[in-house]
Amino acid sequence: MKLGSIYFALLGTVTLAFGLADLIVTMATDSFSWGILEIPGDMFRGGWGGLVVLFAGLFYLSGARSISDIRQLSKVAMGSILICTLAGCDVFARVTESIPGGEEGWFNTLEGFLGVYAPPYPPVIFLLPFSLVVIYYIRKAK
Repeated sequence: MKLGSIYFALLGTVTLAFGLADLIVTMATDSFSWGILEIPGDMFRGGWGGLVVLFAGLFYLSGARSISDIRQLSKVAMGSILICTLAGCDVFARVTESIPGGEEGWFNTLEGFLGVYAPPYPPVIFLLPFSLVVIYYIRKAK
């Protein structure tokens, strides 16, 4: 299980950095965009979301020591649950933004619908696939 400990320690470090970046951007400016990454600056998504990502990183780092122990694995699983919850909320927000058409009509056009799914994306969308690795370790623990 040495590889799992290294993996979740690295994921915890990146997650912690994204959480701190969310909080710093929320306190400093409206939002920050760099390439396909956008860190929102609003109080709900940037502030509270930043705290959730920060604590997910702390859970990853505290559970990465000995992932073969069920208590440590549960900490890593809790970090993944936090990331999945926040990423699920972001995906749901994108889906609900893509349906209404605004001033043009009741429903969005095809170009407007697909345009909502274009980058930039918040950090948790990038963390989501990496957080799902915990499913492998949960299944392996049985």
